[in-house]
Amino acid sequence: MNKKEKTKSRFAGLKSILLQLCLAVLIVVLLLVGLRLWLNHVTQHGVEIEVPQITGLSLTEAQILLSNSGLELQVTDSTYSHKVPLGTIVEQDPLPQSMAKAGRAVYVVVNAKQRRQVVMPDMIDISYRQAEHTLRQLGLVVSEVQYEPSAYRDLVLDVRKDDVSLPAGSKVEEGSSVVLVVGMGLGEANVTVPDLKGRTLIEARSQLLSCRLTIGTFAYDVEPEEGTEQNYVIYMQSPAAGESLKEGMGVNVWLSTDLEKAATADNVSSEEDFF
Repeated sequence: MNKKEKTKSRFAGLKSILLQLCLAVLIVVLLLVGLRLWLNHVTQHGVEIEVPQITGLSLTEAQILLSNSGLELQVTDSTYSHKVPLGTIVEQDPLPQSMAKAGRAVYVVVNAKQRRQVVMPDMIDISYRQAEHTLRQLGLVVSEVQYEPSAYRDLVLDVRKDDVSLPAGSKVEEGSSVVLVVGMGLGEANVTVPDLKGRTLIEARSQLLSCRLTIGTFAYDVEPEEGTEQNYVIYMQSPAAGESLKEGMGVNVWLSTDLEKAATADNVSSEEDFF
């Protein structure tokens, strides 16, 4: 092979290499472009969606609306408010009408599905105004004030909901309506004292109020531990059952966890014997 043919052969080989290199570069470029287009399609790059209003909706309603818009729902917290329906969304992020990338999560705070439970404080023998203020601070509504005979005016005798007494420690839904039973001083008529033996202090108070009487002084034979008062029943009272009292006067009682005392103890005849 002469010199001219060798040169021609080398040139052809170089041309082939350059052609292959260009083809490889083209393939790489096409792969990169294809990958970019695929990623844009998958991630919806550059596509933004107007965030709809979902506050005030239930989680199910919000989930459907966001899904139809190409967005997702994520609950971050819950709260309680009596100003909005239970179980509805009270806050959202991003805000309505803002723009968000497709597939983005909308974070929400949801109102509780049940009303908050309020623990009743001890309302007995405090002033009507103080009781009303306390109950309203707890989120309860004093719908009515009933006046009953009592030795002391304007002191609370009972708190009721649906004609049922609410003793200290009982729970009631926030926003509930309650009735305050308040003393108005002694009445003119005489009433018969009922038999309170075997009843708890709460039961006795309710029974006496129905007779237009009140609980006077009460005492335990053994001082109860906190939260165990309902285990004690009345085994002695003064005045005794069947005696007569003026409306609004109090019946003194003595309580024990010994049920035999309630069955066997004699009533005391006077306060002097009682204390």
